[in-house]
Amino acid sequence: MPGSGHLLGHAGEAAAADFFLTKGYTVACRNYRHRRAEVDLIVQRGDALLVFVEVKARSSSRYGHPEEFVTERKRQLFRLAADQYQEEVDWRGDIRFDILALTQLADGFRIEHFEDAFY
Repeated sequence: MPGSGHLLGHAGEAAAADFFLTKGYTVACRNYRHRRAEVDLIVQRGDALLVFVEVKARSSSRYGHPEEFVTERKRQLFRLAADQYQEEVDWRGDIRFDILALTQLADGFRIEHFEDAFY
C-alpha cells in the first residue's frame, strides 16, 4: 500500500497535468525514465515547444517551499533524461525546463509555476 507521500505525489502530478491542459498544452509523457533520471511530466505546445516539468508537491511549506527541493544533482539527471527523450522522438523545436510547486490545501493545491527554472 502506498504511503501518504506517494499519494500526495500522485495527486500532485495529476493536478500538474490538469494545470498544463487548462493552459493549452498537451501531455506528451508522464513519468519518463532514463537510467536513474526521471521527468515527472513532459508537455507540448503545438510543434514549437516541449516543456520538461519537475513537479514538487508538499503537504505544507513548514520545512521549505517545494521548489527549494530541486537539487543540482536532480537538475543534472533531469537534463540527461530530457536529452534522451528529445533523441527518441527526434525533437527539433524549442525546449524549456519548468518547476511546478504544489502545496496542499484543504480543497486542492496552491500551484506556483516557475518557467525556465533552469537550463
